[in-house]
Amino acid sequence: MTAGVTIFPIKDGQKIRAVVVDDEELARKVLLEFLASHREITVVAECANGFEAVKAVGELQPDLVFLDIQMPKLDGFEVLELIGTDRAVVFVTAYDEYALKAFEIHAVDYLLKPFALERFETALQRVKQRLGGKLPAPVELSASARQPAQFLERLVVKDGSRVYVIPTAKLDYAEAQDDYVALCTEGKKHLKQQTISSLEAALDPQQFLRIHRSYIVNLEKVTKIEPYSKDNHVVVLANGTQLPVSRTGYARLRAFLDQRGRG
Repeated sequence: MTAGVTIFPIKDGQKIRAVVVDDEELARKVLLEFLASHREITVVAECANGFEAVKAVGELQPDLVFLDIQMPKLDGFEVLELIGTDRAVVFVTAYDEYALKAFEIHAVDYLLKPFALERFETALQRVKQRLGGKLPAPVELSASARQPAQFLERLVVKDGSRVYVIPTAKLDYAEAQDDYVALCTEGKKHLKQQTISSLEAALDPQQFLRIHRSYIVNLEKVTKIEPYSKDNHVVVLANGTQLPVSRTGYARLRAFLDQRGRG
């Protein structure tokens, strides 16, 4: 594991494997103290930031993650997007404005710091209900971790053990590839398991436009539109890349440019 991640040995007879993620050491200690009396839970890792959390969860495959939301490098929602939703997650944070987002993605519970032992025990009961199949499983994340009218400012992609953070302003275009999208930025492509429709919904429509069923383009990167055949066009990006434009996409593009011209 990376420096700063503390690994705990797994003991026989303990069934729930947990990872504790918080950038504040005191907050981690409180969680570990509260968990100490629960012999049915084994804490297999303690992480101080989002990158460590993604690595630990990928390697250890825990059943439960206690996850801080506001952290440097990667926030809790980005971590959850990278580790997937096939485990119970309890968000732990000092900021109550994140509560709605947490429950929109069906987190098991949401602990607002500072929380009492009694409130923590309630969260653990919900965890056991989730792991026992008595609570609904999480939905696919996609754009559900943002509130209406708030669009992504960066994208996170996991490639093996590496995590890439891509500011949306640097995204040239996205291309659909079955159940993945290829995020094209600065001459490189990063594959992300997400549908192009869910990505489209998460991006600012004033900056990104679906020009084809398989392509979303950053309008700031477009330098010109050229005819390709009788009824088809291509957009040319600043780096010379040419992307196909469908008839519907061309109509959208013209409407957007006309609206921008009037503005």
